[in-house]
Amino acid sequence: MNTFTTRQALSKVPEITLAFWIIKIAATTLGETGGDALSMSLNLGYLVSTAIFAVVFLIAVSAQIRARSYSPAMYWVTIVATTTVGTTLADFADRSLGIGYAGGSAILLTLLLLSLAVWYRTMGTVSVDTVNSPKAELFYWVTIMFSQTLGTALGDWTADSIGLGYTGGIVVFGTLLAVLAAAYYWSNISRTLLFWAAFILTRPLGAVVGDFLDKPLQSGGLALSRFSASAALISFMVICIIMLPQRAASRASH
Repeated sequence: MNTFTTRQALSKVPEITLAFWIIKIAATTLGETGGDALSMSLNLGYLVSTAIFAVVFLIAVSAQIRARSYSPAMYWVTIVATTTVGTTLADFADRSLGIGYAGGSAILLTLLLLSLAVWYRTMGTVSVDTVNSPKAELFYWVTIMFSQTLGTALGDWTADSIGLGYTGGIVVFGTLLAVLAAAYYWSNISRTLLFWAAFILTRPLGAVVGDFLDKPLQSGGLALSRFSASAALISFMVICIIMLPQRAASRASH
């Protein structure tokens, strides 16, 4: 691949900055409230909602892969598409199919690790800075979709099955992310490993924050409307995308 083509492909992948993580957490929270709004508030059910969000996901990923340059709006729309389909797919597997949160988390973790393994075997790396071809982009988005789905199941398992509740889940996942941040600054642990660990953990954090916002008071939530919570999160993301630096990744690291 020539330098120009590589630069084009890399320009569709954002730099991993503090702004990235702020918007990512908001997107994962939106995935929870938005997914629940369709499946629960509109009573479409998990299967129908998953089918709808899956179509949106496929359209968004196709547009993202075909794009010739990095667009923050398009990138984050695609991320939100992965979080919403991840929410309803995890709920369908865990609740409708009766697999349960623990079983669903185990299956999804296996699929995620398998996706990373195939990606590594095919491309020689799973670093996001080397997503420089349509094939690598496809691995990137499939892996992200599995990580978002796993995060939903993991968040529900922590809050409900283990009994930590939504605030307890927020503390647990927030603490784990803080540990990863410390490891990034004060250790030599693989940056690629730390990225994917943090990427995965932001999803259950978003899941429990989303549930905290819209679940009934008696269940430990704030009982906010799923639609108003989703609208607020969309507004926050738009402001962040406009106000915070959103530059494309400028180099590949091997």
